[in-house]
Amino acid sequence: MFKTLRIGEVAKATGIKVVTLRYYEQLGLVPGPARTDGNYRAYNQEDLHRLRFIRRCRDLGFSLDQVRGLLRLSSKRCQKCSEVDRITRRHLTDVEEKISDLKRLANVLRRIISRCRGDGLIADCRIIEALSPGVSPADRI
Repeated sequence: MFKTLRIGEVAKATGIKVVTLRYYEQLGLVPGPARTDGNYRAYNQEDLHRLRFIRRCRDLGFSLDQVRGLLRLSSKRCQKCSEVDRITRRHLTDVEEKISDLKRLANVLRRIISRCRGDGLIADCRIIEALSPGVSPADRI
């Protein structure tokens, strides 16, 4: 038999901060848990499972709206998983686009860094110059 857990115990068990647990309740991602006679939140096994699911989704970078959709779909066990697949594929596309953007950013930063010797005065620093407004993009990199 599962004993109910207080919010601090749930936070420790899931790795989710207490303030985040309360936020998830406000957003409706987690239904408000039962309360003890002393008015403490009393989480059950289902709450714990749901919060671990949310934590895993967030660790994988899903947005709160995507998590909401995945939670809604996860309760429809007999339905085809095409919508889950669509949400996940869209998220993967977004992640791959961010990776591509970060690679471009890293290349620009490498070019900027390569223009600086690192031993001169800041007044002559090519990095500062490249980052300054008013410098044409061609001169920045």
